[in-house]
Amino acid sequence: MKPRHMLMGAALAGAAALVLFGDKAPSDTVAEAVERKPAREPAASAPPAEKAAGATAGEASILRLVPREELIGEVGEGSFKSKDGVFGGQNWNPPPPPPTAAELKPPPPPPPTAPPLPFQYLGKAAADGQWEVYLGRGEQTFVVKKGMQIDGTYRVDAIAPPNLTLTYLPMNQVQQLNIGVIE
Repeated sequence: MKPRHMLMGAALAGAAALVLFGDKAPSDTVAEAVERKPAREPAASAPPAEKAAGATAGEASILRLVPREELIGEVGEGSFKSKDGVFGGQNWNPPPPPPTAAELKPPPPPPPTAPPLPFQYLGKAAADGQWEVYLGRGEQTFVVKKGMQIDGTYRVDAIAPPNLTLTYLPMNQVQQLNIGVIE
């Protein structure tokens, strides 16, 4: 055990002895009130209206209230209504590095993509060992097979359930449509 621990133990034992064996009788004496003399104010601090009212240096007087704006300033100048709240914040982080020329340059626009497929899957059938898929677009219905073109815009590349693979011809982009599994 360290000497510091022994000293604290002795202090604890002494405090416990005072609690157990100390004087517990209440005191019969009463503390008397103390008369205090009023603080002397300099004569220059009293407003002229109070001097005219007859307040002397020995009498207590009530001073006028000072507007809050004079004491703590307008809102935002260290008042309680500042943007940081009651206590101002401190940021200890270093400032971020200035942006490089590559960061200032806007990123290139994304490459153009094909529009979403305008077709709705209606059904499929196997005819003559080849798949036929029935697609709808608005009021039109298309029966498509592998290798067919639809309105010169889409070409059917493959029909392999569960997917129908189409190529958007103006951009030569491949898209797929879910046509379900083989039934």
